Amino acid sequence: MKDTTPFDNAVDLLDAEHKAVKGMFIQYDALCEDGAPAADRRAVAEKICQALTVHAQIEEEIFYPAVREALGDEGLIDEALAEHAEAKELIARIQGMKASSDNYDATVQLLGKAIDAHVLEEREQIFLQAQSAPLDLRALAVPLYQRKKQLQAAAPKPAKEKA
Repeated sequence: MKDTTPFDNAVDLLDAEHKAVKGMFIQYDALCEDGAPAADRRAVAEKICQALTVHAQIEEEIFYPAVREALGDEGLIDEALAEHAEAKELIARIQGMKASSDNYDATVQLLGKAIDAHVLEEREQIFLQAQSAPLDLRALAVPLYQRKKQLQAAAPKPAKEKA
């Protein structure tokens, strides 16, 4: 793999992913408002779940340990990991449901709210502190990007569901 990334640093990469997922949640909400078929909503929900799964994994494997070491702040990272656990539970619930289930849309939207809160805290606390820490965020972007691509390539393709 090449040792380059299209991002300036690790925070830029992670924040770009936050913005991409936010766009998917907006797309999902629009489908709900338009009364789109369950299969269409499910396709977007699966993209959201996959993107969040990969994002959480690269943060947990690479970014959070580096930030934890640089900051020496256990509580900040522990809280972020607890928020990831909550998101993973919601993702598992969504993936185990039929898109035609009564509470499917509400569960996807609950995940969206949880992610919004997590992203806000991450931007205002972890990212700001990481940018001030003795941490080479530019160099950290490379393994994050490489691992992201590796996980995306290995990701299972979503199964077709009869809504």
